Amino acid sequence: MLKNLIILIVLVNVISVGISQNRSRPRELGITPGILTPGNLNAITDVKGVAVGQKTLVIGDSIRTGVTVIVPHQGNVFQEKVPASIFVGNGFGKAIGTTQIEELGNIETPIALTNTLNSFLVANALVDYTLSIPENANVRSVNPIVGETNDGWLNDIRGRHVKNLHVQEAINSATMGEVEEGNVGAGTGTRCLGFKGGIGTSSRVLPEEKGGYTVGVLVQTNFGGILTINGAPVGEELNNYYMAEDVPYVVDGSCMIIIATDAPLSARNLKRLAKRSFLAFGKVGSFSSNGSGDYSIAFSTHPDLRIPYNSKEKERKILDVPNDEMSPLFLAVVEASEEAIYNSLFMATDMTGQKGRTMKALPVEKTLKIMDKYNARKK
Repeated sequence: MLKNLIILIVLVNVISVGISQNRSRPRELGITPGILTPGNLNAITDVKGVAVGQKTLVIGDSIRTGVTVIVPHQGNVFQEKVPASIFVGNGFGKAIGTTQIEELGNIETPIALTNTLNSFLVANALVDYTLSIPENANVRSVNPIVGETNDGWLNDIRGRHVKNLHVQEAINSATMGEVEEGNVGAGTGTRCLGFKGGIGTSSRVLPEEKGGYTVGVLVQTNFGGILTINGAPVGEELNNYYMAEDVPYVVDGSCMIIIATDAPLSARNLKRLAKRSFLAFGKVGSFSSNGSGDYSIAFSTHPDLRIPYNSKEKERKILDVPNDEMSPLFLAVVEASEEAIYNSLFMATDMTGQKGRTMKALPVEKTLKIMDKYNARKK
């Protein structure tokens, strides 16, 4: 009897939080932003060596959160740091470790994404993970990289439910394959552009004559604005947008944009790459409201650019794509960022959380009709 009751409760919980709904990525529905070709997975993991791990916490009626971890390469990231840079679109956030990225131009831990009040505990977990590696036995300083968005409308954020164990599980489960999107990991309890947000990812591969490089993007979406998809005014047509009359709408939130590329880029050019991702942020209808913490972190996986810990070199020869050759990479990051945000919306499902609050997912059929009305998708 007790066993049957537990099964019933689990089934009701699954239905109520909306994780059983079937969803399709927009590209499968004829929505193909841009002109460049995605990688095989159309994900940040198309960049060789990059892995993503996630831990999703959907517990009871109030816990709707998690953690998403991006691992830059399969070695010891602290011992083999990668060049990186950060661009701040709007600094209303709790991003951890960013000043050292800005100062030194590299990262030395995996990048973790979570909710606002859990960012500090997750940072501590990244330090624990780094110190636990035998090769790092003499390390006395670690700069953990943590980004966040506030999922406190659906999630009991004050409970700070993401623990050290969950971060370790996300790191240990990180794979270089397909990346789950929507209501998962750090995107479990987020909202985006009036609908359920979440985790999204996409990639672009440049033609060989433009370098043949891959640019991959992963986003954690939790922001407002006026939803636009491939130029179609979807938010307006659905009467769900910022400053719409008689429509309750939360415009504040945040967005984390993580960019990986195998192109040999210095921290300077990685910052230029990170800046361009915010052009996509505007294309989807955001304007970085006052209460939105919007950050973009870009890193290069090129093996010749790795920065060894305690290097004895007095000088280094740095590979760097020339400025005049950066434009194709700029285009790639704009397209991949735009599609990653769309993927986070299309793959998210209805979510019911604390206090019985429900956030509806983007209504796909209605959206497709709007796209067709504006000739914004392929048939």
